[in-house]
Amino acid sequence: MVRTALVTGANRGIGAEVAKGLAHAGLHVVAGVRDPGSAQALVDAVSADGGSVSMLQIDVGDPQSIADAVTRLDADGTAIDVLVNNAGILDNDDLLALDDATIVRTIDVNALGPLRLMRALAGGMSQRGYGRIVNVSSGWGSLADLGPGAYGISKALLNAITVKLAGELPASVKVNAMDPGWVHTDMGGPDAPDTPQQAADTAVWLALIGDDGPTGQLFHDRTAVDWNA
Repeated sequence: MVRTALVTGANRGIGAEVAKGLAHAGLHVVAGVRDPGSAQALVDAVSADGGSVSMLQIDVGDPQSIADAVTRLDADGTAIDVLVNNAGILDNDDLLALDDATIVRTIDVNALGPLRLMRALAGGMSQRGYGRIVNVSSGWGSLADLGPGAYGISKALLNAITVKLAGELPASVKVNAMDPGWVHTDMGGPDAPDTPQQAADTAVWLALIGDDGPTGQLFHDRTAVDWNA
């Protein structure tokens, strides 16, 4: 049985490496991207490696876009077994300097979008008796070290959502978060010490954990860490 994974923000950085890793492991990967054309390099790379991949247009900050994407999945008969909520945005201004629209957009993309996808897809996972949900969070989501602007708040909310849904869903559906660390991506910048491949390893590992694996936890480099460390 070939399982299917939806990876948001799969066109570049950590998301692209997660998609490649899951395809290499034998899953069919649905690359969720705002601009389907931006994922062509990923499709070419996965296909060249013998993997299976398709594209899904989705803006996780837009509730209607999420609803439309789920409708297209249903129409195609595509059941999602693994969800990796990777898409995210970063603002660098002080919270008091941000306007409402920027704050709401950051929370929509980084926290409420993942929640909406989990709400749409977790029911099917529960009915089929299998599901893996991985939320790409951040060390800046810790209450002890909140990141800049609305970003840290949005990741703290994503962490809380992870814990809450892990408690609401059956044990057959694992819900975990991961802190990728400081990664050399468009978001992390050129001085970051870790590669996207290194960061993606933990997300892929969590997406493939067995029935006796953890749920409701935060991981970095495949090691459980305290939510507020």
